[in-house]
Amino acid sequence: MTTAAQKFKQSLAANQDAIEKGLDTLLSAEAMTGETERPASLLAAIRHGVLNGGKRFRPFLVLESTRLFDGNAEAALRVACALECIHCYSLIHDDLPAMDDDDLRRGRPTVHKAFDEATAILAGDSLLTLAFDIIADARTDLNADARLKLISALARAAGLGGMAGGQALDLQAEKTSPDEAGIVTLQAMKTGALIRFACETGAIIANTDQEDFSRLSRFGAVIGLAFQLADDLLDLKADEKTLGKATGKDTGRGKGTLVAMHGADWAEARLDALVKEAAELLAPYGEKAGILLEAARFVATREN
Repeated sequence: MTTAAQKFKQSLAANQDAIEKGLDTLLSAEAMTGETERPASLLAAIRHGVLNGGKRFRPFLVLESTRLFDGNAEAALRVACALECIHCYSLIHDDLPAMDDDDLRRGRPTVHKAFDEATAILAGDSLLTLAFDIIADARTDLNADARLKLISALARAAGLGGMAGGQALDLQAEKTSPDEAGIVTLQAMKTGALIRFACETGAIIANTDQEDFSRLSRFGAVIGLAFQLADDLLDLKADEKTLGKATGKDTGRGKGTLVAMHGADWAEARLDALVKEAAELLAPYGEKAGILLEAARFVATREN
């Protein structure tokens, strides 16, 4: 008998393949949507920064949250690819010397190392704008109201009050040592905002009621916090080869994290509590939410 964990892994792998193919098509020289030209060197840098493996966890959440409500799967795939463009843009920019100054991403040279800093900046800029182009395009077969809601929600999740603002707070945290509330806010913005958006999209695409939207939004917030908490644990405990990027950087920079504040044992207990809350939020959907629940467990126990 296939266990829930096995079903999750199968779904994650299948969605990963679908997202990879979708991104490969969208990031091809032929996939122009009104552009005069796609400069070959810039496109190569974008493809280096995007088509480099990864679990594609955020787009996976888009697809699974849409399946939960029997929404439009083809439209969800395009929205999932758009979200991954935003995520990859953020990674390209985060890796720059002015930010986190990383040489490796998913075990490969970062974009500014493989190309140069200016190209890396432009690659990130291009991916950011492409994401909204994908959702606004008529080929994302949703009514105008749904597309507008998705564009607005993604803009807020990615911008000043979301991921970009969280990155600014993260850089400040190296100098100001925020308290626990400050760390929670930072992480909810930098990491949690896009994960929360990913979970909300299913309710928007399927045009569900407010209760469903609120449940999935809270579920996204819960696993977003769990994701960052697990990430901080990995930064403390994992090795560079396993993680595919440098480890121990938060400690080296004196950056405040909940793990540093409370310890690994507290973090593991907190992760257990977050998984329990995730299960309570999904309980009304029964077995139909089984893969999403396993996703929460995966986040809390991942090793890379």
